[in-house]
Amino acid sequence: MGMIDLRSDTVTKPTPAMREAMAHAEVGDDVYGEDPTVNRLEAMAADLLGKEAGLFVPTGVMGNQLAIRLHTQTGDEVIVEGTAHIIRYEGGSASSLSGVQVNCVPGERGILSPEAVQAAIRPRDIHNPPTTLLCLEQTHNVGGGSVYPLATLERVVEVGRRHGLALHLDGARLFNAVIKTGVSAKDHARLFDTVSFCLSKGLGAPVGSIIVSDRERVSRLRRLRKVFGGGMRQVGILASAGIYALEHHIQRLAEDHANAKRLAQLLSAIPGVAVDVDATVTNIVLFKIPGAKNTTDILLRRCREAGVLFNAVGDRAFRLVTHLDVTAADVEEAGKKFSAVFAAA
Repeated sequence: MGMIDLRSDTVTKPTPAMREAMAHAEVGDDVYGEDPTVNRLEAMAADLLGKEAGLFVPTGVMGNQLAIRLHTQTGDEVIVEGTAHIIRYEGGSASSLSGVQVNCVPGERGILSPEAVQAAIRPRDIHNPPTTLLCLEQTHNVGGGSVYPLATLERVVEVGRRHGLALHLDGARLFNAVIKTGVSAKDHARLFDTVSFCLSKGLGAPVGSIIVSDRERVSRLRRLRKVFGGGMRQVGILASAGIYALEHHIQRLAEDHANAKRLAQLLSAIPGVAVDVDATVTNIVLFKIPGAKNTTDILLRRCREAGVLFNAVGDRAFRLVTHLDVTAADVEEAGKKFSAVFAAA
């Protein structure tokens, strides 16, 4: 058995069938709107989420940042949860590309309450930046794959609507939430003005995200994509992978969730490892080894030497992510390796 890579669901590789679809993709110049495979992917994504139109973009970061640029003006304030991907992992893009201020509001495992959002909205006053946009994340990465219940989403969104805010959903792992809860992508998307989701995480495509909205907004987003350097040419080769992912890789996300739960159970049986098995609901496992004698770097190195890759998220705090290249057998093997390394630590 080779290296078991649990660093992220971004490390997936195209399946043979996906590669076959890519090899036979019909292409054209997408900047001219002439790539038929891209056009098909965008229409498919829009229909899946119940929106009028979609836009294929190279990355999830670009999808989020295009939405911020679309919905705001320089000097505005954007509300996000304090550990959101937009603030933690997007390189300061909101300030550098759109000139906005980000208000980081504390949540519970990444989930914001309506009361917290209400309190974060600035009074209309010349001393305050105008609060114009609320961005939520589903599922929440740093929250350990946590999922907003639909009722909570509706209540939070209602606060935003009441105050005239634009609403964007960072749905990078939206379909993990769909599979976990049974709440459709359309029922999520109807609450928001714009929604982005990743093709290159659990869905297994090599590149790309989609942002969906109404036709007028997508037309503006298309121009902004060009401004941001995201205009692509014969990109149907990549779009075909996204089509394959949407057709074949959504329902199988349940396997990733089951594997993550099993990993959490295996970790919970190791003395000194702290993990909330019940909070492991999708494909991300968070755990800590608070009393370890070894440093974080040493623990990572020893696990790598044993054949398991994963990332740290703090001092002796770690994250595991399951995906389509991790099997149930891999999970059992990883559990054995963790037991050997962590028990010694």
